[in-house]
Amino acid sequence: QYYDNTFPTAKEQAAFERSVFSKTQWAGGEIACLEGLTVVYRSSVDLFFYVVGGCQENELMLSAVLTCLLDTLGHLLRPKRASGGETEAGHGVAARSRKEVEKRWLLENMEGTFLVVDEIVDRGVILESDPQQVIQRLSLR
Repeated sequence: QYYDNTFPTAKEQAAFERSVFSKTQWAGGEIACLEGLTVVYRSSVDLFFYVVGGCQENELMLSAVLTCLLDTLGHLLRPKRASGGETEAGHGVAARSRKEVEKRWLLENMEGTFLVVDEIVDRGVILESDPQQVIQRLSLR
């Protein structure tokens, strides 16, 4: 989701995304400064998640937003447990204790994913960084 006109066209957005991914996919860090922007990123199973802010943005706050997003999605997108302690995907309970977000679950629950993002950020303004608050608000809907 883009909240300003830093990259006004879809072509410029795609080029920026390719550049960011190529520079971060093998990097071991969580924070990078690219093209004058602060990029906070993390991988989760088969996905990469990015929060991008201006160079004046606080990296700790951007990291808190990313952590909130991943923790909330990990909680909401966790598969329901079947009998015998197994998840629907057939993995043991211990395998899911990390609250990782997988591509398949994210795609199957895209509407919920957008709701989570909307609860955390509104037009580029950070509203919430506590995953429990986001989960509580979403449970009221």
